[in-house]
Amino acid sequence: MSERDDITRGLRQLLELDRAFGIEFLPRVETPAVSVRRPAESPAPVPVAAAQEALASSEPLLPAAALAAIAREVAACKRCGLCSGRTNTVPGEGDAAARLVFVGEGPGADEDAQGRPFAGPAGDLLTKMIAAMGLAREQVFLTNVVKCRPPDERQPDASEAAACLPFLERQLLAIRPTVICTLGNTPLRTLMGDPKLGIISMRGKRLVWKGIPLIPTFHPSYLLRNTPAKKPCWEDLKVVMQLLKEHTDG
Repeated sequence: MSERDDITRGLRQLLELDRAFGIEFLPRVETPAVSVRRPAESPAPVPVAAAQEALASSEPLLPAAALAAIAREVAACKRCGLCSGRTNTVPGEGDAAARLVFVGEGPGADEDAQGRPFAGPAGDLLTKMIAAMGLAREQVFLTNVVKCRPPDERQPDASEAAACLPFLERQLLAIRPTVICTLGNTPLRTLMGDPKLGIISMRGKRLVWKGIPLIPTFHPSYLLRNTPAKKPCWEDLKVVMQLLKEHTDG
């Protein structure tokens, strides 16, 4: 692909991201999809909250079965006080063979009501951001640090995050994505094990969690309140896209 083609594709993706943020004063330009090499028999997208039976075997579980088993454990979990106020647990959903996993902070009211991650306005924005990357929501996996809604839409505290961390770690190890993209402070601090890290200074940096590249960026709910942050966020997503491309080309 020529340099001119690369520039054209980048401009088209920027226009799509502007549309994701509700900017409609430019004509729509369709975004070409990023080439994604899928396994020959890739499992169908798995809505984990509705998954049924895991494989009963002494052998390691396949990703879809492992995620289903985790979802059942999450549904019965009482490791912290968040269980007392939940309507539904929200373990996560998406492709069990995803190359990209987004990790947020915790469910909000819409997610708690539906049992699905990123179901409200922030989720709508994230879906559009994923589309601007040339992907579909069904091609990625979406989850949160905590699987039950914190009251009053507050961030999870350290003890709640620690109680739920084993579930998140098992999900990530089951999927083994090419890239993890954390959204906001809580997943960044939880996965990197450092409560002093801040998203403002760390966004877009190439970090590593258990051998998997990890790129932090802003949470979509922050972008809804702070539209100027969309430009640096897009720069972070371009890092994610480059990592996916490098892995595909390699």
